[in-house]
Amino acid sequence: MQEGSGRTALVTGASSGIGKAFAELLAEKGYTVVLTARRGDRLDALAAELKQKYRVATHTVVADLSQPAASQQIADELASRGLTIDLLVNNAGYGQPGSYLDVSWADHERFMQVMVSAVLDLTHRLLPGMVERGWGRIINIASVAGMVPSPAGHTLYGASKSFLIRFSEALSAENVSKGVNVTAVCPGFTFSEFHDVTGTRDKMNNMPGFLWLKADDVAREGYEGVMKGRSVVVNGRIYQLLVWMTGAVPRSLSGWISGMAGRRYRKA
Repeated sequence: MQEGSGRTALVTGASSGIGKAFAELLAEKGYTVVLTARRGDRLDALAAELKQKYRVATHTVVADLSQPAASQQIADELASRGLTIDLLVNNAGYGQPGSYLDVSWADHERFMQVMVSAVLDLTHRLLPGMVERGWGRIINIASVAGMVPSPAGHTLYGASKSFLIRFSEALSAENVSKGVNVTAVCPGFTFSEFHDVTGTRDKMNNMPGFLWLKADDVAREGYEGVMKGRSVVVNGRIYQLLVWMTGAVPRSLSGWISGMAGRRYRKA
């Protein structure tokens, strides 16, 4: 039997990038896969592809996590279909470029709803069932940006990812004895649509190739990490080295370096 047989996984932001990579990996391992995102056409296409390729059951739930009621909507859909979630991947997210005051409060509020509040809400709804059954896995897609000094621009991005890391560590400590592992996965620059959405693709194309990660590798390393009970996974040796260096040098110096690097890809 495959390790995912008889278990169901939910992936948010599953229509592209790291979310899509997780969906494919979990389907390959035999999980029933529930995909949720805003774009129903992409979800349906991916669900059909995974069902045909891996012979697993797939479900789609169209939901916009920028809306406060979205987590309740997802939970209601799961209940109506008789689905219980054993593995949750909180992946949905995006970047909000621009300095803090150049972005409207409505946009900041929407951003934090997706990046933080929806993660907390959905986890709070699904974790009790995992604890009750004595087995569960929760993967929160954070970022190396949450572990290094944040440069100007994207003001709340690093802050939101840092929150997810600390949240994951605490939640892991609270629930590991109950059979539930929680992991914050922290990639660096990853090939996806992320930079197309933020309008920084041209700048990112000038970044050295060795800084780029593949979404499939991020998903595989994240899955292996949560199965081993690691509360934090930093993807890629170059980023593991970067995180180590950040802790090894004075914060003022690491902040200056981060600021210099940030100017290369920040949207004006």
